[in-house]
Amino acid sequence: MLYQRTISRKLSVTGIGIHSGRKVTMVLHPASADFGIQFKRVDIPNSPVTQASYDTVSATDSATTIGEGKSAIHTIEHLMSVFYGLGINNIYCEIDGPEVPIMDGSGASFIFLLKETGITTLNESKKFIVITEKVRVDVEDKWAQISPASKLEIDSTIVFSHPVIKKQQKYFEFSCENFVKDISRARTFGFLKDVDMLKRRGLARGGSLNNAVILNDYNVINPDGIRFKDEFVRHKILDTIGDLSLLGYEIAGKIETYKSGHHLHNLLCRKLFATPSAYKIVSSANLRGEAIEAFTLPGTMSLAYH
Repeated sequence: MLYQRTISRKLSVTGIGIHSGRKVTMVLHPASADFGIQFKRVDIPNSPVTQASYDTVSATDSATTIGEGKSAIHTIEHLMSVFYGLGINNIYCEIDGPEVPIMDGSGASFIFLLKETGITTLNESKKFIVITEKVRVDVEDKWAQISPASKLEIDSTIVFSHPVIKKQQKYFEFSCENFVKDISRARTFGFLKDVDMLKRRGLARGGSLNNAVILNDYNVINPDGIRFKDEFVRHKILDTIGDLSLLGYEIAGKIETYKSGHHLHNLLCRKLFATPSAYKIVSSANLRGEAIEAFTLPGTMSLAYH
């Protein structure tokens, strides 16, 4: 049986929001089984607690936002991706600003901090959403779909006219180890020509070469270059995992995307749950094989058993 996980002790993180440009401190607390991932804005009196779920997503413009109005929490996708990547199901997150810190633009900093904090198993089995038939969403020439598979697989394709990116495609078989090694370090990216437009829309105010891969018309302008030749599509997979984690369960299914983004990912989640014949919820006690084995943590990420 595969058990639910939380962190071993409280963890505090301070950083800049990539869109708001505001300094924010986020405190992660251990939580009990079946609590899920919940956020609360502690800078706003009487703000509600918001469950990180596909149906609490309120905006998908350049990031995934949950909650409404002044109490909304923006840019949760990288942190959520890391939680899923390490099999962490239960966290209470207090945050004193509107946006999760961007850190270096990837999930690597969160991986490091969670490794130092420790991960604890809880006395309750994980639950999987097992896909039983294909579900697909299309918006113009972009699409995303999920279909039956024995474990989480992702096949992602991105297309940009930029000479460094062009068309990139990557197939990824999920495991905690593969996530840490191949996906967690891939950074968000943007184009120099779009910066002024984004800032006029209230976005990218905290963006810099320290937290994003930036491209001019011809090249990457970051002094250290890129971490992977296909870092751009790897980051898309990071985002996809974070957005699909909002289903609230571990996933046994194959996700395929073409030119997708946060909006399409959320549409896919909503359509899946609107199609009861397309999935079943199964306890890990009744599931065998690859889906279970994928959640074995790398040796350096040992669990503390309570």
